[in-house]
Amino acid sequence: MSPDPSPFHLVPGAVGSPVLLHVPHSSRAIPAPVRAGIVLDDEALETELDHITDSHTAELAARASTACAVAPWRFVNGLSRLVVDPERFPDDREEMLAVGMGAVYTRTTHGERLRPPGADPEPLLDRWFHPYARAMTAAVDERLAATGRAVVVDLHSYPSTALPYELHGAGPRPPVCLGTDGFHTPPGLLARAEAAFAGFGGTGLNSPFPGTYVPLKHYGRDRRVSALMIEIRRDTYMTEPGGPYVPGLDALASALTALVDGLTDG
Repeated sequence: MSPDPSPFHLVPGAVGSPVLLHVPHSSRAIPAPVRAGIVLDDEALETELDHITDSHTAELAARASTACAVAPWRFVNGLSRLVVDPERFPDDREEMLAVGMGAVYTRTTHGERLRPPGADPEPLLDRWFHPYARAMTAAVDERLAATGRAVVVDLHSYPSTALPYELHGAGPRPPVCLGTDGFHTPPGLLARAEAAFAGFGGTGLNSPFPGTYVPLKHYGRDRRVSALMIEIRRDTYMTEPGGPYVPGLDALASALTALVDGLTDG
């Protein structure tokens, strides 16, 4: 049996960069023991991965990092969010529990059962979720120690047509959705992102997905940690639902490079 895929990895950037590109949902990898606890057959699982994976966002982060004048740091999840979703709350604060998509999913994007009734999430949380959270927290702490600030840019994508699991799917679906937090997204960060992606067809705010990721250690406590979620509508850069990327990815990489360069300059 082949070894488990790496659960996550931190790709170093420049010592003086405060920017941390977070790529939590780009992988399709599921370790065999976790696959054994999923009730979908192979074909249905591949279809679900097409819908749930933020395909090519790791490639986007890599391209932008290479092009930046000062390379940002990258924290990349090596596993599918069907193993655990590192951006969910692991308790009843998580609103996505209503559709079976807490930290450990029990339902698919279309409401079908993903795991058996009563499956215990704790082994998956202990094995995958909590180590990820600790490592991401450490990565943010390292940027704070090195530069006095940390800027988490959270990279995601979403389908052009709402899927049944979306709690806020009735709102606008702009080419780029910018997710914000009232404490951690200062106006200057939002303005830089709006300017950087203006040429990509425009941006919207917190629709169809609101908020952004900040480690719980810092969340609502440390204003030196700023954060913004960038949600890209998939038809702008790839063949939906889970196909190859198209030339739009180049323009996205240029926009992300411009944003990161601006954030690095202060």
